[in-house]
Amino acid sequence: MKLAIETDALTRSFHGRTVLDKVSLRAEAGRVFALLGPNGSGKTTMINILTGLLAPDAGRVLVAGVDVVADPEAVCSRIALTGQSTAVDELLTGAENLWMMGRLWGLRAAPARQRAAALLQEFDLVEAGGRQVRTYSGGMRRRLDLALSLVRTPEVLFLDEPTTGLDPRSRRDLWQVIRSLAGGGTTVFLTTQYLEEADHLADQIAVLHAGTIVAQGTAHELKSHIGGDVVEVTNDQGAVLRRVPTDGSLPGLRTAIEALDAEAVSGQVTIHRPTLDDVFLALTAQEAHR
Repeated sequence: MKLAIETDALTRSFHGRTVLDKVSLRAEAGRVFALLGPNGSGKTTMINILTGLLAPDAGRVLVAGVDVVADPEAVCSRIALTGQSTAVDELLTGAENLWMMGRLWGLRAAPARQRAAALLQEFDLVEAGGRQVRTYSGGMRRRLDLALSLVRTPEVLFLDEPTTGLDPRSRRDLWQVIRSLAGGGTTVFLTTQYLEEADHLADQIAVLHAGTIVAQGTAHELKSHIGGDVVEVTNDQGAVLRRVPTDGSLPGLRTAIEALDAEAVSGQVTIHRPTLDDVFLALTAQEAHR
């Protein structure tokens, strides 16, 4: 298994407050890795350290096989970063933004134009390519921002809450782009507050809470920690009257419903399957009481 990102006992404090406390994680190459956590949990600090924008107080950080602290320039040549705010010039057109980025990366004028045209096509921005970016919608700006990160194909792409503020359609469009990038061999490391987003996109997930990793694994593995499916009976107000565990199979459902019939429980019957929301709430509640 080839690792794209590896941290050991990563620690960082600000003004005496520990933001990251001995964080260790592993992200496999060519996969989507999601770091979950609420605001203030340390996600952006983690991104800043992994991309060499911020030095850790202690610990070891390897990105694309390179020590970030020892050789930040080598890491920079292998990665790309899209932050929470778009980094585009609103007075330039989409095509001009991409051409300029190509030139900054050392491409000659003609190859830079060719790369800009290819990215406009890839990110469904061909029709808007000749318009000033100030006329773009939020989703279009986000796609252009991501395209700018890919003028030079990185080994690892860092996305810090890439869909914050986007409408549901724009968010799902960006999900498709992220899947395509991972399918092409780029490792995608994203932070997000949207647990549904991680469930749809991520091959691996880590939950960051109060500066520490409280769980790491696939979505299925994390959900299995808090149990399986349950059959719920609720009243007209939505209050849960009874829960019966089930394995989700047809015989299991029959057994659960027969048990409810035997108890003469009446109400609305639904099947509840664990979500990442359930996982996150359970994990953070456990940590808060330790």
